[in-house]
Amino acid sequence: MPLGERAGDKSESRYCGVETQFNDDMPHVLAFNLSHGSFDFVVAPLMDPAYRPSLMQKESGVSGVLPFAGSDLVLSPSQWSSHVVGKISTWIDLDSEDEILRVDSEITLKQEIAWASHLSLQACLLPAPKGNSCANYARCVNQILHGLNSMQLWLRIPLVKTDNDTMDVNSSNLDDSWEIWNSFRLLCEHHSQLSVALDVLNSLPSANSLGRWFGESVRAAIISTDCFLTNARGYPCLSKRHQKLVSGFFNHSIQIVLSGEPVHSLPRINSDLAANNNDNNVDGVQKHPLRPYLDYVGYLYQRMDPLPEQERFELGYRDFLQSPLQPLMDNLEAQTYETFEKDTMKYIQYQRAICKALQDRVPDDKASSVTTVLMVVGAGRGPLVRASLQAAEETGRKLKVYAVEKNPNAVVTLHSLVKLEGWENIVSIISSDMRYWDAPEKADILVSELLGSFGDNELSPECLDGAQRLLKDDGISIPSSYTSFIQPVTASKLYNDVKSHNDVAHFETAYVAKLHNIARLAPPQPVFTFIHPNRSTDKSNNRYTKLQFGVSSDTGSAMIHGFAGYFDAVLYKEVHLGIEPSTSTPNMFSWFPIFFPLRTPISLHPGSSLEVHFWRCCRPSKVWYEWSVTSPSSSPIHNTNGRSYWVGL
Repeated sequence: MPLGERAGDKSESRYCGVETQFNDDMPHVLAFNLSHGSFDFVVAPLMDPAYRPSLMQKESGVSGVLPFAGSDLVLSPSQWSSHVVGKISTWIDLDSEDEILRVDSEITLKQEIAWASHLSLQACLLPAPKGNSCANYARCVNQILHGLNSMQLWLRIPLVKTDNDTMDVNSSNLDDSWEIWNSFRLLCEHHSQLSVALDVLNSLPSANSLGRWFGESVRAAIISTDCFLTNARGYPCLSKRHQKLVSGFFNHSIQIVLSGEPVHSLPRINSDLAANNNDNNVDGVQKHPLRPYLDYVGYLYQRMDPLPEQERFELGYRDFLQSPLQPLMDNLEAQTYETFEKDTMKYIQYQRAICKALQDRVPDDKASSVTTVLMVVGAGRGPLVRASLQAAEETGRKLKVYAVEKNPNAVVTLHSLVKLEGWENIVSIISSDMRYWDAPEKADILVSELLGSFGDNELSPECLDGAQRLLKDDGISIPSSYTSFIQPVTASKLYNDVKSHNDVAHFETAYVAKLHNIARLAPPQPVFTFIHPNRSTDKSNNRYTKLQFGVSSDTGSAMIHGFAGYFDAVLYKEVHLGIEPSTSTPNMFSWFPIFFPLRTPISLHPGSSLEVHFWRCCRPSKVWYEWSVTSPSSSPIHNTNGRSYWVGL
């Protein structure tokens, strides 16, 4: 049964598994661990651990019946599929110097995976590589992956990283197990069905080192009973750091698997039961030997805060790649408008900014005699018109509003709104592109919401430069400036989703995504800034910047799959709006971050820096970005001449 109820959480992390020993009575294994122990699935060996192909052939001379843990008929197909993860024999060593062992290992691995596939298991747990060299193991797994159905292969990786800054990747001592995983997945070409089962030990690496794994394809975390401490009542508990890590697993849909023998002497737990699961006479008094550990994991799950309403709304968008809007080329649909209009916090910030601008523009003693001309350019269905009129009412200022909108469908809604609200004497609706409209008078305040996830990626600079002639020389633009930011990220899922298209074009496209299963490897840095009104003599919106990122030395090596992009905008004076993580506006959902992928992921080792180049390129008909990495190794320049992705003017 699930660990508990957490409002809004329907992820796989609600289910907890248990690692079991070989037992050829699979119905009993399920009954004991699921029905009696309340676990949701077992990680169970599929083959007798004493089996060796070479011995079997010597003894019989022919291939006999393989010693699997029972026929496929002993459980129903749904039981095999939903409640059993196959555990591949731990003795296999495909990189052994011993040729007989190496050949036996390869034969056994393929036999067990074939059997698991026959049973329609959802996943198999592969044993951890035995040494730093895993080329033959990876080759064999890669062969299997290319012929596999939908089954996942979980590679067991111990969660190890020493604090040795002078780490030698080629040394015989394992200083950072991430290096083994990275080597293995590179040999397997980042295959989407290869993922990680982390072996959590009683000693944990640094927080930065742990953070890397949340951007990797981690499906399970195996927690040994040795990790547990003892609380004042004699029951198992975890250290504060382990608790925080487990909470991170829950938040990233990583399933917990408990492993090992009980190490706590608790009342009413039969220690003989732990050693021998074959005792079918389990009464209601005796507990599963690992039940106290499961109860504690359930306690950690149940005490987590419920998912906020906004997070629940965004669940379906997590790590889902979307093409950015083309608001100049395309007219937005009613559903898109409706989604953005529900973002209350955004319009609260706009109203605050307009209030301050009105108060600065018109002193209190002239409030009743001076009418401020305000133009909403890109008015959509009217939310900024409403915010402007509410600001005028709040400050006691008189207002004349021009609502300029190019989408004829939205203009229909605008007319209905103005009539419904009785704004006919205050609001004039202009059905025109702001860049080409000849206004009868100039504006004191120009208000727009043309910002994209990267600030300028929906062509706010081009639109507002074109509309600047509508503004008085001393007029105010809201927003008055905005800056884009990027940071390097590990984002295995996003990378595999882009890779699945099998072309260069998708790697040269920027995507909007609710980033979740990612590791942020360095703080964001500013990229491009635009100021409005633009009073500079150079009106070009072409931009180029070079950035250097350093990864904390205690992080260890990391894989960079691309860059997360954000923006921060100054609406007016101290009123800002943005999604840059350190200053993001709370409870706002109009913008998800943008993701710039790399065609070939970059491995970054401790002490080395990442040098990134970003360009914003403009032509009369389109605007596009180009990007590349030049250190620690060089990548191609992505999206040359906007060949794959551009925004149309």
